[in-house]
Amino acid sequence: MTEKNVSVRKTAATKAVEKKAAPKRSTAKKVELEINAETVGFKAGDVYQALATAEKPLSVAEIAKAAKITTEETLLGMGWLFKEGKIKDAENKITLA
Repeated sequence: MTEKNVSVRKTAATKAVEKKAAPKRSTAKKVELEINAETVGFKAGDVYQALATAEKPLSVAEIAKAAKITTEETLLGMGWLFKEGKIKDAENKITLA
């Protein structure tokens, strides 16, 4: 074997190892939230039902978990309900008005 052949083989082996060692990247899917009066109204209903079922003040995270919606959707629904006077804040928690 000549020196040239040996160095080519080492390079190919090195590249194969480097490819295997590279970590896999997971791509996070970005969810788009459609914002219109209908969808925001539905989220407000989800928030209202979660609060009515709990019968106690809840944090934003607790409302989102109970309603099975995202925090962003919870905040949209809360905005709607605050504007209508259906909910109020009580010591950093939200309750029905």
